[in-house]
Amino acid sequence: MQSSYIRAALAVLALFGLSSVARAENAFTLTIKDHRFEPSELKVPANQAVTLTVKNLDATPEEFESKTLRIEKVIPANSEASFTLRPLKPGRYKFVGEFHEDVAKGEVIAE
Repeated sequence: MQSSYIRAALAVLALFGLSSVARAENAFTLTIKDHRFEPSELKVPANQAVTLTVKNLDATPEEFESKTLRIEKVIPANSEASFTLRPLKPGRYKFVGEFHEDVAKGEVIAE
């Protein structure tokens, strides 16, 4: 009886371990510095939810906006914000820093 409890507990622990690995593999970061995104092209796996963290290293706020990703969020100076992106079909999804749209541009590429 005890061994079945131990096996069940180990199975639960293994599942939690796998889900945290999957979360870590599907976590991506964009940085805003000098009103530009780095990287300007971010490749993510298609058909999987991913977490996107946007770090604003500038001394001024920036608005991360993407109509195709359905995100619009002001990120204060020297701050960050995280978003969960729905599973994306393969393709390109543009984003901009609305306060500096002339230079703050990029794309998420789902492949």
